[in-house]
Amino acid sequence: MGKAERFQDLEVWQCAHKLVLEVYRVCRMFPDEERYGLTSQLQRAAVSVPANIAEGFKRLGKGDKVRFYNIAETSLEEVKYYFILAKDLGYLDNNQQLLDDAETISRMLFRLIQSVNQRQ
Repeated sequence: MGKAERFQDLEVWQCAHKLVLEVYRVCRMFPDEERYGLTSQLQRAAVSVPANIAEGFKRLGKGDKVRFYNIAETSLEEVKYYFILAKDLGYLDNNQQLLDDAETISRMLFRLIQSVNQRQ
């Protein structure tokens, strides 16, 4: 694939966006009393991942790009914890695919950051 012209062209953004859609789908199964607790926290953290990738994409400076991509990484780690918590609370029967998808995105973000850091 050639140079990305829009953030939507980034495979990592596409995967992160799909994860957000899945997060919203699974959150519908959480108890109503979690609407302003775990559901809200998980959704906000998940949305932060592709949003920060999008924002970082338009940043001109290498440091700015990396900072936003790193924020996406840290939000993704928060999402992973919420997947673990949701399973332990009995809200998810199986969180393994969600964790695997998040880990794949994590590796992609790491490679994106490496790529930005190697540019002249």
